[in-house]
Amino acid sequence: MTLTLDALNRMNPADFAAAIGDTFELASWVAESAATRRPFPTVTSLHNAMIGTVRAAPREHQVEFLSGHPDLAGKAARAGAMTDDSKREQASVGLDSLSEEEFARFHRLNDAYKAKFGFPFIVCVRRHTRDSILAQFERRLGHDQATEFAAALHEVFFITRLRIAAKVTGEGMPIVNGRLSTHVLDTDAGRPAVGVAIELYEFVGEKAHYIQSAITNADGRTDQPLIGGRPLPIGRYELRFAVGDHFRSRGIATGDPPFLDIVPLRFSIAEPEGHYHVPLLCTPWSYSTYRGS
Repeated sequence: MTLTLDALNRMNPADFAAAIGDTFELASWVAESAATRRPFPTVTSLHNAMIGTVRAAPREHQVEFLSGHPDLAGKAARAGAMTDDSKREQASVGLDSLSEEEFARFHRLNDAYKAKFGFPFIVCVRRHTRDSILAQFERRLGHDQATEFAAALHEVFFITRLRIAAKVTGEGMPIVNGRLSTHVLDTDAGRPAVGVAIELYEFVGEKAHYIQSAITNADGRTDQPLIGGRPLPIGRYELRFAVGDHFRSRGIATGDPPFLDIVPLRFSIAEPEGHYHVPLLCTPWSYSTYRGS
């Protein structure tokens, strides 16, 4: 259930803390402190106040707060002994359905990380693919204590910003979503390519995992973004365009089999809140792309 910012501003302190206290993992004291700073003019200012409370807390309180977060794909996750938000977030990237080998790898990384830093590895999983999470894990294990402590708090900012945006509506919403879109231009005909089948894949290691399909409309675009309404997970992707069928439908002989049949465009996403427009410009004999807007 979502709440309006206006309603939150008018609640008594106890109701305010109860309404949004769970946005910071097992740390209702963050909302209790924020309640004393009302009214908030925007949802973003509400979130900034809550993050500011964590950053201003004594170091021992910050460490205790970070330690309240669950391991990624850890024993608590397998037993379901996590907050509802953490369960949904880990499930969104498939951390609740790992193979035994994958689970063992996460277990080793979790143990190594906690042994070095004294708190669990924290990352906003909704902004990453599984490959990207593992890459972050490996990279951040090389940090010194101060650098990694700051990195963990920064990931808390991303996690809680998404939670607040899902729970509270009002003026000045934080930017939490990205968008992946495409269009196909038939440069041989000089017009949008209609009815081109498109498939989107995400790479896990070197294996491509199917995400979804779409068909271009009269404008050569898809009716909806390929990914939208959520952060774009950092990772590697591929779009596959069935241009051979398109040119056959126009009666253009391009060989048997055709010179271009399925055109793959492999690209990466690094900005979860950005707009990635990945178009295809093609003839029966050539194609090109670029990052558009």
